[in-house]
Amino acid sequence: MPTATFRIWRGDITGGKFCDYRTDVAEGMVVLDAIHRVQAEQVPDLAVRWNCKAGKCGSCSAEVNGMPRLMCMTRMNQLPIDAPITVEPMRAFPLIKDLVTDVSSNYRAKQRITPFKPRPPDAADGTWRMAQEDVDRIQEFRKCIECFLCQDVCHVLREHRLHEQFIGPRLLVHVAALEMHPLDIESRAEELRTVHGVGYCNITKCCTKVCPESITITDNAIIPLKERVVDECYDPLTKLFRIFRPARAPEAPG
Repeated sequence: MPTATFRIWRGDITGGKFCDYRTDVAEGMVVLDAIHRVQAEQVPDLAVRWNCKAGKCGSCSAEVNGMPRLMCMTRMNQLPIDAPITVEPMRAFPLIKDLVTDVSSNYRAKQRITPFKPRPPDAADGTWRMAQEDVDRIQEFRKCIECFLCQDVCHVLREHRLHEQFIGPRLLVHVAALEMHPLDIESRAEELRTVHGVGYCNITKCCTKVCPESITITDNAIIPLKERVVDECYDPLTKLFRIFRPARAPEAPG
């Protein structure tokens, strides 16, 4: 059975270092398996977050050889074992311990987003009617597992640490799912511009490249949101329409 050296980050917010651990690697193993073997046989206090080990919970996000990945979906036969395999926590978030980071800023950002508000039912039985193409448009966004790998590679969060000013690609996908929903009647363009910092994104598409669910984050979510902000907040014709649009007549009582 071959062996591999894992260079794992050990430490907390006060500091730390990389430590090398050698362990056996069996056929079919993924990086998370190897981390668990190191934890079981050598360092029982190694902190690592995981849950399903099936690529659906998004818990075991880390950086393997410098690339943000899900450890449970990174197979050992994809990695060269003749050199140390580096495993470190996501760099865009504050470190808690070892491979575990504090991703709570994402949940705070989600709370700032205006929630879904449906239009009144349009059928006699109190339900809605939607075109299938409108439903299909947002179905892709539902695949997000909140692994936050897209947040990890975003330079606004990773390098500039603007977690409270910019909601990041994962939350922009969430906003897109709301804005493009055929029943939603809210407009979030102004809050995208002022509160959520959509202007910080310069559409490098790095978020799309690391998404384990292959969501086309940049082209299908972020760019349409940017276009919506331009149309509603900056387009001069739209502004004139709002200024000169006749006021809605009050409804007759009774």
